[in-house]
Amino acid sequence: MKSNESSEDYLETILILSERQEHVRSVDIANEMGFKKPSVSVAMKNLRNNGHITVDEDGFITLTEKGTAIARRTYERHQFFTDYLIKIGVDPTVAADDACRLEHVISEESFDALKKHLK
Repeated sequence: MKSNESSEDYLETILILSERQEHVRSVDIANEMGFKKPSVSVAMKNLRNNGHITVDEDGFITLTEKGTAIARRTYERHQFFTDYLIKIGVDPTVAADDACRLEHVISEESFDALKKHLK
């Protein structure tokens, strides 16, 4: 998996968790994604160094403006592809898995064109 894809997945997960609960911690991300905490800790360090998240003294993780923009874009694509694939008869689990791959590789131009055409 490319680093950019991994970062986008982490940011998307933080966004989803932050909408469900008041605080997000590394352990929450590890549980949600099915990863070990040390792997998540390394990823959080990279996201923090790249200005995508902040981590307070209690270990609570917050998306920065930059991180939120990436997370929202990724999540929008994920929802769009999942919903569309389900509408055309793809099993929901397969649709969600395929959407996760598609959300990372499609260009902004193609995604915008698909949204206009399919809505």
